[in-house]
Parts: sequence; C-alpha cells; structure tokens
Amino acid sequence: MPELENCKGCGRLFVRVSSPYCPDCLKEQEKMFEIVYKFIRRQENRTATVPQVHEATGVKTELIYQWIREGRLETTVFPNLGYPCRSCGKLIQTGTLCDDCRGKLERDIESNRRQKKIIEEIRGKTYHTERHVRRN
Repeated sequence: MPELENCKGCGRLFVRVSSPYCPDCLKEQEKMFEIVYKFIRRQENRTATVPQVHEATGVKTELIYQWIREGRLETTVFPNLGYPCRSCGKLIQTGTLCDDCRGKLERDIESNRRQKKIIEEIRGKTYHTERHVRRN
C-alpha cells in the first residue's frame, strides 16, 4: 500500500510504492547505472574493481554495491566486482557475510545451543544430600 515517505536520496516527500527513492532520484540513478554499465561493458574494463569503476565514472561506490547486491551487475560477467561483508568488510559477491564470518556465526550459534542444553539438563536435576546420623 502506498505511503508518504521521505526520499532516501534527496529527502523530498513522495508517495512510496516500492522503492525508497522518489521518481526523480530513480531517473538519476538509472542515468548513473548506464554510465557504469557502458564503462564495465568495454572489454578492457571488464576486470575493473568497484574503486576503479568509481574513479572512472564518478558514481558513488554505495550505488555500485547496491546494483551488485540487486544482481543488476552480474559478478559472473564482471568477476572483480563485489561488495563488503557486513561483518568484516572483506569483498564478497553473494549474501551479506563472507564464508569466514558465516562459519564463525554458525559455530557461535551451535556453541550457544550446546550451552543452553547443558544448562537445561542441570536445571532439570535435583540434588539431594544425605544426612548421616551417628548412632551410639
């Protein structure tokens, strides 16, 4: 359902249908996308990195990262394009975390599960002590 929102790009109020950008900012982004795409499509630029594309085109790196995440710039065709891992900043081409960070997160979750299981087992046990009474 459409709602009033401020544009993520320019801050102007607009009726948001799907994108967080107003129609004017979307048009401007499309122009910038065409500039980037024309640049990396040339044979000599197909191995360019995001900083190199930014330097050559003047388009913000965050926009280029966004297009890679959205799949508009395919890393199978342009192998040196990627975006930073949300945890460590290492360059990745899919997902939000690199393999190392994802593996660490999975190990941490598994460790946490094991600890919770042990705590639940301990809580479920009742310990009784026997009182030894000396009889004469």
